[in-house]
Amino acid sequence: MNQDSQWGSIFTFILAMIGLTIGIGNIWRFSYVLYSNGGGSFFIPYIIAILVMGVPFLILEYGLGFSFKKSFSNLMHSIRPEFEILAWMLVLFVFIVVIYYMIILGWDFAYFLNSFNFGWGTDPSSFFSSYVGGSSDLSSVTKIIFPTLICTLILWAIFWIVSIKGVDKGIGRISTVLIPLLFTIMILIFVYAFTLPGFNIGVITLLTPDWSALFNINVWLAAFGQTIFSLSIGQAMVYTYASYLPKNSKLVDEVLFVVIANSLYEIFIAFGVFSILGYMSLTSSIPMNELISEGTGLIFIIFPQIFNAMGLMGHIIAPLLFLSILFAGFTSSFALFEPLLSSLCDKFGWSRKKGVTILTIVACIGTVIYSTGISSYLVGAVDEFVNNFGILILIGVQAIIFGWFYGVEKVMPVLNEFSTFKVGKTWVFTLKYLLPILLIGIWVLGLVKLFNDANPLKIVVDVTITIIVVGLSLIFTKTNSKDA
Repeated sequence: MNQDSQWGSIFTFILAMIGLTIGIGNIWRFSYVLYSNGGGSFFIPYIIAILVMGVPFLILEYGLGFSFKKSFSNLMHSIRPEFEILAWMLVLFVFIVVIYYMIILGWDFAYFLNSFNFGWGTDPSSFFSSYVGGSSDLSSVTKIIFPTLICTLILWAIFWIVSIKGVDKGIGRISTVLIPLLFTIMILIFVYAFTLPGFNIGVITLLTPDWSALFNINVWLAAFGQTIFSLSIGQAMVYTYASYLPKNSKLVDEVLFVVIANSLYEIFIAFGVFSILGYMSLTSSIPMNELISEGTGLIFIIFPQIFNAMGLMGHIIAPLLFLSILFAGFTSSFALFEPLLSSLCDKFGWSRKKGVTILTIVACIGTVIYSTGISSYLVGAVDEFVNNFGILILIGVQAIIFGWFYGVEKVMPVLNEFSTFKVGKTWVFTLKYLLPILLIGIWVLGLVKLFNDANPLKIVVDVTITIIVVGLSLIFTKTNSKDA
């Protein structure tokens, strides 16, 4: 392994891992999931999901990555050659995620540039549909939204410059700068939010428990789904980052540190988001339930309305918020990009620079497709299919392969060698029995919802993605590696 493929220190790795787990979903997704699934009572299934699924699977990925120090496709091939195609399918799905993920960052970048003078005007919803994210009107599919296209291509150019420098000098160094800045900015924003009149309305609304929700299976599924989404488990990202670790790493300790940092961050953000929504509710007399939304509605429509009402402080808080979202998303994008890059370089003997350049060009072509007048609709459709169908079932399959075909017991000595906290029989039982059942169960329910909500365009999108992923996976699997 060359020096471009190894972290210079454990500290750099931990910051990169925090950058991997902390993304835009922590800012715009967790608070909504918490509120809509029982409020304060949701913390019970949330903590259980982290302990039962999040921590055990992350520990496994750390152990496998550290032990094998090879690409994910190579790992699966070494377990059984016929498993290699599953690895290619997973890393291709994850690469599809990074393409539309960067589009969302492009929207955010556009808002950041407009945040200094409130360029979204008095109607942020119209601004978003006209100049940034488009709409679900299929007649707009031939229209290119140039602000989104230009902003995203600029981000891809910066991404390329950083990524070709390698793991430690590129991703590691930018993580050591952006992650502390991210935490500093978000703390400043939300500490200020706690001083706003009406903040208590938001916090009370968020935390008011609905104990009956604990008897609702969908709430528990939401908790496990949030854990998968938030910690990025089973998507080859953690495995790939861990494969760049130096010797003498305290693997289990590092997992626990990253999980705790991620959870505390998203809980803190949820308090801050609802504090700001409480302020908006008080000053505008709009009920909280009409303000609470998820994703683009919250960040690109509701928040700009709040900034408009804040006056001078809005001009300070708005740029900081959109900048922090950009930092959070950008550090995560490197992790999404790395599994396919690592597998292709390993398979075909490419240099890192060649691999990054080829994949960045492919991603930029995808950016043009996502910059049409149905940008936000297309992002939503692809995200739903890739996560609820593609990635989720492959995580469940991984649990079975690693638990039964490889044998998770084999990585226990590596995990326990330097770690303060040890793994044992409970960890093995969880991975071999509990997790496969849980993950496949979540996948089946997600699949039912996916088909129930499907329309002709979504079906075309789903079929197209499936053909591309399966077709390329077959080609990559059948192609002889450089070593062969």
